[in-house]
Amino acid sequence: MEILLLIDAHALIHRCFHALPPFKNKEGKPTGALYGLSSILIKILHPDKKNGADGINGQIPEYIVAFFDRPEPTFRKQIYDGYKAQRPKAPDELVSQIIASHQLFEAFNIKTFEIPGFEGDDLIGTAVEKFKNYPELKIIILTGDLDALQLIENERIMVETIKKGISETIIYNEEEVKNRFGILPSQIADYKGLVGDVSDNIKGVPGIGPKTAAVILQKYKTIENFFQKGREEKNYEKIIEFKDQSTTSKYLAEIRKDAPLDINIQDLKYEGLPKEKLIKHFETLGFQSLIKRL
Repeated sequence: MEILLLIDAHALIHRCFHALPPFKNKEGKPTGALYGLSSILIKILHPDKKNGADGINGQIPEYIVAFFDRPEPTFRKQIYDGYKAQRPKAPDELVSQIIASHQLFEAFNIKTFEIPGFEGDDLIGTAVEKFKNYPELKIIILTGDLDALQLIENERIMVETIKKGISETIIYNEEEVKNRFGILPSQIADYKGLVGDVSDNIKGVPGIGPKTAAVILQKYKTIENFFQKGREEKNYEKIIEFKDQSTTSKYLAEIRKDAPLDINIQDLKYEGLPKEKLIKHFETLGFQSLIKRL
């Protein structure tokens, strides 16, 4: 099967920024996150396994695209002003590298997309919905966090995320999600509707933890079904008291699949590492060790 790689650029750059030392190029501009991102892409895309390349499940993707968040408020912020409100302002050293990463993807000949009002995850969800029924196409989502787990379907749509540093990754399929959370990927938003998500300031229901949420969803499948049929459960009164907060939390956690994304699979065809182009770009960044890897 051919592989379509969907990259959550924002999450990946954030992960690299916090995992690596604050490198700078000869002009004093921060480059640590860009170095980490470049290293990950080379590992996935380099055809020579002697250079540590491992592809995706041992295979170089045939199609690649990267998605970015935008600085404008999203529809989630309009619904709930507290969404991600606890997060500190991104440091200038990170913001400058997010901006510069557009040029980095261009040097790799990887197309990028961003749409005001939507997060990169929503663009990924929309791309998954558009391409998931293509015959002989497997979709892998490369990200720095676990938000995209809800998009997993069997072995056809999987998520690869960083487990440690920037070099160790883990691939999640349906079975891995069930082993970790006790629920199906399609229930992740319901799960967060009950448990919440501290990283996004999604409240959930006070006092409801992962084990209780998993048991409820194993039996009732969705929050809405629990509200209708779960009146005999011991936690029902506690949860129904926060019904509005719970359903809003689920909505905030749910990845959209209807963003106005104009995308064509043939435009995403990857023709291999453009080594000369990358060497020129890496020279401006001072990435001599990555030039050697190329």
